[in-house]
Amino acid sequence: MKNKHSKAKKLLHLLWIVPMLIVLVFLTLMYVVPTFETVDGTKVDGSADWMAALDDGTYLSEVVLPGTHDSATKNVQLAYVMRCQALTIGEQLEAGFRYLDIRLAGTNEKLKLMHGFTNCTTSGWPWAGTLMLDDVLDDCYAFLAAHPTETIVFAVKQEYGSETPEAFEALLSAYIEKTPQAWLLTDRIPTVGEARGRIVLLRHYEKQSDPVPTLGIPCYWQSQKGHDDVSLNAATHKNGGYTLIVQDRYEYDAEDKLNAFRAGLKAGQTGETFLSIHFLSTKGTSSFGHPYGLAKKLNAELLSSTDVLNGWIVVDFASARLAERVYRTNFDR
Repeated sequence: MKNKHSKAKKLLHLLWIVPMLIVLVFLTLMYVVPTFETVDGTKVDGSADWMAALDDGTYLSEVVLPGTHDSATKNVQLAYVMRCQALTIGEQLEAGFRYLDIRLAGTNEKLKLMHGFTNCTTSGWPWAGTLMLDDVLDDCYAFLAAHPTETIVFAVKQEYGSETPEAFEALLSAYIEKTPQAWLLTDRIPTVGEARGRIVLLRHYEKQSDPVPTLGIPCYWQSQKGHDDVSLNAATHKNGGYTLIVQDRYEYDAEDKLNAFRAGLKAGQTGETFLSIHFLSTKGTSSFGHPYGLAKKLNAELLSSTDVLNGWIVVDFASARLAERVYRTNFDR
């Protein structure tokens, strides 16, 4: 009888230990491993003010502009698969990045930062608070106050929210109305001179109302995912008064993504009526990817390549050296 009780206790202990080990492994993978996934911390002189040397009459679409994909994800839930950046938004701006990919959803009459169904957070701990749009805008306003020659392209997308498009637009408008002088709400491609010291709203969603002034530059395209047909690596979309050429294949492995990126560069056009956006970011071919591993390979290729860049270049796991590789093109050609 004692042996039976002893075996039963051991079995109960095993039944308790196994799920605990699974939870421990899961938390380690999702939250501990990402803390070691860093980027080159080398500082680049002048990275915070590089746009000062641009001619005021240059259209923003003619500038080779460095940008970040899923910009607010330095801290995010399920970080191993959802994290796309190792720098905060403030650090990205200081490093020279000027295009921010901002994913938002409504919560309690406010907007929070998202990546898919997960919340961006204020720190890397699993219990951290949610990162709100107010936090991001405070960083943007502070950066532009300190660097008035620069601009920030604020590309907004409604992500995983339950509110209607009309309600989402109303929430976003309320934020803008608090500090309207900091925003440029044109629906056309502005010049560098017009954009200096201001946030240029780029809306990756369909406008629902017709506020005055117009609420941002339309910039939306069909989801591209992954595709075997490489002729589709640069899709063209009409967005009001200009044509968008975009490559955003986010379900490719590193080799196919690099080929898609280069195909997009060849198809790119720039000017007052053209805008080209080239994403170097990808999650890979699996259902749940690991952006860091892919970004390491792709970013190294970009840094060492002699590819002629055009348009706006959007990357995962940004660094100042990567930004410099992109914006230096404006002064080397």
